[in-house]
Amino acid sequence: MSANANDEVKVLRLSIHGELIGYLAGFSHGRNVLSIADSFKNNPERPTFSLITHPRFSNAEKLMSEPWARNQRLHPVLSNLLPEGSLRELIAQGLKVHVDNEFHILSYLGEDLPGAIEATPMEPEDVPHYLLNTHGNAKAVKFDTHAQENKFSLAGVQMKFSMKETDGRYNLTKGGVLGDWIIKTPSTKHRFVPLNEYTAMSLAELAGVNIPEIKLVELDKLGDLPQINLPDEKQAFAIKRFDRNDNQRIHMEDFAQILVKYPHEKYNSASYENIGAIIYNFSGDAMADIQQFARRLLVNILLANGDAHLKNWSFLYPDKVTPRLSPAYDIVTTNVYIENETKYALNLGKTKEWYTVTTEHFQAWAEKSGIPWRVIKPHLVDTMTRARDSWPKALINLPMNEAHKEELKAHWSKLHDDFKIKATN
Repeated sequence: MSANANDEVKVLRLSIHGELIGYLAGFSHGRNVLSIADSFKNNPERPTFSLITHPRFSNAEKLMSEPWARNQRLHPVLSNLLPEGSLRELIAQGLKVHVDNEFHILSYLGEDLPGAIEATPMEPEDVPHYLLNTHGNAKAVKFDTHAQENKFSLAGVQMKFSMKETDGRYNLTKGGVLGDWIIKTPSTKHRFVPLNEYTAMSLAELAGVNIPEIKLVELDKLGDLPQINLPDEKQAFAIKRFDRNDNQRIHMEDFAQILVKYPHEKYNSASYENIGAIIYNFSGDAMADIQQFARRLLVNILLANGDAHLKNWSFLYPDKVTPRLSPAYDIVTTNVYIENETKYALNLGKTKEWYTVTTEHFQAWAEKSGIPWRVIKPHLVDTMTRARDSWPKALINLPMNEAHKEELKAHWSKLHDDFKIKATN
């Protein structure tokens, strides 16, 4: 569908680390078109916008030479920057737009997106004429003023907010200030999720998983929250943003973006072999990152985390160009909330079953991903040694709900002998 002279278009300027990526045009009829700037695609030293635009990515030049056009939803590289679920509903309700109007939501959230991308609304007179001509001589129009305030009431599942910590208090960010913590409030659907996630992440760290700083925060330390429904729990889960450093942006993207999949495809469009092969072929330290990835795969099985989907793995670009596996996040013991859950999120060695997976499945995963098994096996052995030595005693003093602790210990007893952990009573 092409634009015509009567089409009205709003334009966002997309940039990364202060460098222009291109222009995202949002048409009144719902079409969204990203045109990547010549200055960006012709720059061999450009910062990485997405792995698919990285100079080493074989198809990068062709991908950037064509407009990225979609209807209603944005291209997956941009769509995955936006929140899902209840938080998206909260924002859409406040903006009085449909939850699938991703262009409008991006224009509202563009100052503090994940990673280093910024989306800035443009005044009509600043939109390049060539861009409008490209789109059939469309007419640029002003953005509506976003006058949204935190005056919402919405039944939540679990909300998460980017907040700034100052003297032990956490507030939503305003006026270009970047949040340095992700705060996850308690869920109205599942009990004690913050305690669960804090415990699971702490155990993962004991097994050698690289995690950011985490803490539990009293709810009365959180300011400026929207009027969301909260259960009768006292603490939220806080995780330090690893895409921020002293108010500086560090770029990151999740594997749904990398594989150009929409959020609703995060469980069924790829395997752990796909992710492993990309890490091994593109990481700036392939050996360290693939060994860490294997360790996390095993830890997710040991912790009964069935939610390690595409969006819960990310590349970080600390030097603005070279991908590295990000620290771990969103590790939760999910089987305490999902009755009879026995599967992890994606295929590994042609299985998803916690209780039948063995070391041989990991070997099949490594071989199919093109990774030498000899560099993986010692790290799985080390992970099991650490978990067996430290987890049973550590779990006693961690804040997970006692019933959840019992379910986790029961899970350990059902695993294959390769991965079984003997709990301390």
